[in-house]
Amino acid sequence: MTTHLRSSSRLSYRFFLCLLFALLLLPSGNTHAQKPAGAGSGNTTLPDSPQPKQETAPSGAVGTTAKVIGYMTNRSLVFPDIATSSRPLTAGSKFKLFINESISPAYVIAAASSAGISQARNVPSAYGQGWDAYGGRFGAAMGRASSNSFFATFLFATALHQDPRFYPEINPSFWGAVKYSTKRLVITRNDAGDSVVNASGLLGPFAAEGLANAYLPVSEQTAGKSLERVGIDFAWRFAGNMFKDYWPKIFHDLGLNRLKVVPDPSK
Repeated sequence: MTTHLRSSSRLSYRFFLCLLFALLLLPSGNTHAQKPAGAGSGNTTLPDSPQPKQETAPSGAVGTTAKVIGYMTNRSLVFPDIATSSRPLTAGSKFKLFINESISPAYVIAAASSAGISQARNVPSAYGQGWDAYGGRFGAAMGRASSNSFFATFLFATALHQDPRFYPEINPSFWGAVKYSTKRLVITRNDAGDSVVNASGLLGPFAAEGLANAYLPVSEQTAGKSLERVGIDFAWRFAGNMFKDYWPKIFHDLGLNRLKVVPDPSK
């Protein structure tokens, strides 16, 4: 049993380490489609400094209503999938986005929190307790999150020509953000800027959790457990959408606009 668990932990870590290796092989910098607004202008901005930018939305795109969607930001290190441009991403850009998501602080924190909760509940019980057990749970959580991003952000989004990025609202209200964050689970933009069913985002968790059965303990390799993990994945994604919807507003409310890092959204 101990040998089996160690083998499972190594498999879950191996997937994540492959992502780091792939990142090292990628050329530095972003593609033109993901260039931050105002890049090359000489202005110095922080990596996570939102830059409100109201663009004319394509026909049929979300944001043609009273609440304009398209609150662009500079490339975020915490949430790399916050849109920096309304231009479509190439397949290479979607792959780089998947890599950036997989090693982003948001993914690491979510995986660490999920592993901590599972450790406290002793779920799955096959891992046991102790730091080695926590490491196995954390590695499995990172592997699941990374494979989820691989399928949803890169593979399916490329094949179905869908935009995997998140477009925050301008000055969201709480219930408006709840509604919008929920909507973005099932509705997204395609590469042409039109609103479509978020097939890539809906299929990604199912594919990722199916793959997870290759390295999770045997007790987790059932249809019921897989569906349970899919539900948890969507819950984490909803929470992430809420944070991303408020991310530009958080910078403004913290008074960073006084440092001329973040322009006033009202203007």
